[in-house]
Amino acid sequence: MSGKKTKFIFITGGVLSSLGKGLAAASIGALLKARGLNVTIQKLDPYINVDPGTMNPFQHGEVYVTDDGTETDLDLGHYERYLGIPLGKHNNYTSGSIYYEVIKKERRGDYLGGTVQVIPHITDQIKEAILNVVRNDEDVVIVEIGGTVGDIEGQPFLEAIRQMRFDLGKENVLYIHLTLVPYIKTAGELKTKPTQHSVKELRSIGIQPDIILCRSEMELDDSIKRKIALFCNVDPDAVFSAVDVKNIYEVPLAFYNEGIDQKIAIMLKLPAKNPDLSPWVELVDKLKSLQPGVKIAIVGKYVDLKESYKSLHEALVHGGIANNVSPELIYINSEELNPENIEERLKDAHGILVPGGFGHRGVEGKILACEYAREKKIPFFGICLGMQCAVIEFARNVADIKQANSSEFDPRTPDPVIYLMTEWYDVRNKCVQRRDPKSEKGGTMRLGAYPCKLKKDTLAYTAYKQDLIYERHRHRYEFNKKYAKQFEENGLILSGLSPDEDLVEIVEIKDHPWFVGCQFHPEFKSKPMDPHPLFVHFIRAAKELFGKGR
Repeated sequence: MSGKKTKFIFITGGVLSSLGKGLAAASIGALLKARGLNVTIQKLDPYINVDPGTMNPFQHGEVYVTDDGTETDLDLGHYERYLGIPLGKHNNYTSGSIYYEVIKKERRGDYLGGTVQVIPHITDQIKEAILNVVRNDEDVVIVEIGGTVGDIEGQPFLEAIRQMRFDLGKENVLYIHLTLVPYIKTAGELKTKPTQHSVKELRSIGIQPDIILCRSEMELDDSIKRKIALFCNVDPDAVFSAVDVKNIYEVPLAFYNEGIDQKIAIMLKLPAKNPDLSPWVELVDKLKSLQPGVKIAIVGKYVDLKESYKSLHEALVHGGIANNVSPELIYINSEELNPENIEERLKDAHGILVPGGFGHRGVEGKILACEYAREKKIPFFGICLGMQCAVIEFARNVADIKQANSSEFDPRTPDPVIYLMTEWYDVRNKCVQRRDPKSEKGGTMRLGAYPCKLKKDTLAYTAYKQDLIYERHRHRYEFNKKYAKQFEENGLILSGLSPDEDLVEIVEIKDHPWFVGCQFHPEFKSKPMDPHPLFVHFIRAAKELFGKGR
């Protein structure tokens, strides 16, 4: 793939992190897609980890998983939700993965004994990774460079994208720089100096931005834009406001009103078709009309950083849109939950959700939440570890398996209702997978999309309305089918199984308004205009309880 007919947009960030490059990239992609263009998007992260899979959610937010089983940065969740396209391993690279490939080549002798250097070997590998994302003759590729201009670890990426303009031609490459224009209340002024310094830093390494996106609390007036244009050497009509909005799904419309997509189309000579933004207008109108009141308790252990549950948060919002409600999300630290305070902490909840996670910390609090939801007939949704906690609780308190546990939490438990399968047939990859129980991490994880057959006349089937589904996984431990009969005799329904019926994917409880646990992560497939059916039905059940006056 030469990349000659594909246009590349590189988005960099300056001044400080967390300005919203991911949302900006996704929103620009949504606008270009609304123009009828074939768009894909990529994230390049400067950290040395080979992928985000082993990173603590407190540091980096959630680990997002694609259909092909790639563990990625959470920004890929934004990309999929805004563009509505499936992404994969070519859409996210880290410094670690780039260096790893170069080192493997050096060990094989690919460089014929030459000295391996950042330039050209690392930068060439980065450029190869960028070009690899072009799989279907895309019209436009948007590439977000993680980190902030000036970070030492990001320099190879910036050098690589600098070279791309020479490789592909000026008419095929566009640089957008997202920066901060802070408002100083004591002075009553917006300050452009941080932006000037950020662009100066970018220009010092040979990249002249074509467009400057200015994140600020308020609109930039023409005088501010002219000042930035003058000192940053860009066209006056290439400086745009990226003002704070009430809801992240308003960003594409805000960018359109600024004229960003039109300027990009002119500079890259893209087809001059007006975008059809009616779905986004309809979505924003719906968001503004949602009714409050429904409270959803999220009982997890990463609640101090909401980015740890970013896709989950958005999926609940999507479920609310489908039910014309704006769910109030109450995050509860499962480590702090105990029999003495659970009534007080959960008494106002119309729905209880226990999300995924790893390790034993906070597990007993999650199990208590499952018990509370089951006994009080409160709509319950258990995801991955949340499902496993629900199974353990049911085993102990309903099926009379008093010492039930997961072998993840207690390797010596006499009743491992959740356990580590040492061997199973991988339907997706058509091979037998083997796990080493002695491995510290338990060997292979089940990652990516796997098939699941649904039983009719169940809550799951009512939600999906189809026999076979594909959902994304990220876990090592499974439901132990040795206990299946004991569970079913006591009212636990195994409503979703792998096609060979070896793996339990979904469980439900009889005689409960809505109690569902799933082994996969449905939040990864939910989109604002295509909400995931399980979240739609969970919020619907919570809304019904709210309507009864709880």
